[in-house]
Formats: sequence, C-alpha cells, structure tokens
Amino acid sequence: MTNPTLATLLAHRSIRRFTAEKLTAEEITTLVTAAQHAPTSTFSQQYSILSVTDPAKLAVLGDITGHHWLEQAGHYFIFLVDQYRNQELVPKTPTTAANLHSTDKLLAGIFDATIATEAVVTAGESLGLGSTIMGSILNDVPRLIQLFELPELTFPVLGLAIGHPAEQPEHKPRLPQELMHFSNTYRPITAADSQVVAYDALLKHYYQQRTTNQREETFTHHLATELGRDPQQRAGILAALKQQGFLQD
Repeated sequence: MTNPTLATLLAHRSIRRFTAEKLTAEEITTLVTAAQHAPTSTFSQQYSILSVTDPAKLAVLGDITGHHWLEQAGHYFIFLVDQYRNQELVPKTPTTAANLHSTDKLLAGIFDATIATEAVVTAGESLGLGSTIMGSILNDVPRLIQLFELPELTFPVLGLAIGHPAEQPEHKPRLPQELMHFSNTYRPITAADSQVVAYDALLKHYYQQRTTNQREETFTHHLATELGRDPQQRAGILAALKQQGFLQD
C-alpha cells in the first residue's frame, strides 16, 4: 500500500518558478493551520507567521535575498521567532524577563519557527503546491526588522516562497545515509572516504545531466564555495539578535 505522506516527503524538490496564480485565502488559512498543528517546544508556540503581499515589500525582499523570482510566487511567508507575544501574556517579573531574553528561549523560538515552516512545505506539496525555503532573508537583518516593524523579542528565521509550480526539477541526490546517520557514536568523515568520493561523482553527473542550470559541480566543491563566501555578508546577525533583546544570559 502506498503511504501518501511518505510519497509527499520523498517527492520534495525546491520550486523557484511559479505560475501567475495566487493562493486563495482558503489555501493560505489551510497552510497556516497546518503550521499551527506542528510540534512546538513546551507548547509555548514561540513563533509567528508574516504574510507578505505588498509588492513594494516583496521587491525589497528580492533585493535582500538576491532572488527577485520570489515576487512571482503565489504567496510569501516569513517565519519569526516570537517571544514578544509571550512577554505580553505573562506577569513581568525578573525571572520571566531573564527567561524570555535567554539563549534557551531564542533557540526554542527558532525550533518552533523552523518546524512550522516544514509543516507548511509538506502541507503545500500535498495540495499540489511547490515552494522554496529561503534563509537568504538574513542577508540584511536590520533592513528586514525595519521593513516589517518587528518589535523586541522577535526575529526573522526563514522566508518561504510558495505557489503553483511552473517547473518540475529533477530530484537532487542526497548524502548516503552512512555519512549522516550513526549508531551510538559519532563517526568522523573525511573527503577521502570512498562514499564521499562516490557521492561527489553522483552529484557531478546530476548537475551535468539536469535540464536547467547545468554546471560542473561536486558536493565537496559546493561546500568549499559556500564556506568561502565573505562572512561579512551576514555579520550583522549577532548584533541584530542582541538589539532585539536576545542572548542576554
């Protein structure tokens, strides 16, 4: 018997080209409802979701991320850490203030927002939609905070462009499980590992053969490129986190 949930999860691919059809209010409500039913740390629901529909603000997001194709998506969400709401709902004591401004509660909010994002992705794919999760909204966090008037104890985590797919990319091969799933003890991996070498060859073939954006690429080269980016591009994240009231332990 086919398991439809597993089929949806295993069929995932990122979508960056969408039809002109916008999501309906009912579809948006359904996706947000799916997010709300995702697991949340201590049931504190330490996240919020921001729908971005203003074309001017979407254009700014395109500038920040470097991906103006997001403006053509059927809908755009931003998932936020939100301890501000909980701050307003509890008595203001030194203990609650210390907890809300802590690294622990920042991480809890990040977990909640991230899990909610994946729930929306999976729910959307089950409805025939496609999406791309975008960490690139963090390229200019101060501008993002100003753009959306985010109060203290909130912080943007991920963007999500979602809509009706206008493409169907090939599946991108993942790491062999032996390189990322261990039993009881962590197993160090090196570039000389035979499975790494084989995965490099597999991914190189994938990039050469796929229908769009063909290029010479391996996994280890991709990692080197990613880690070779100028770290100053997102150097403002730590300062912005502290400005928003987090990491005050």
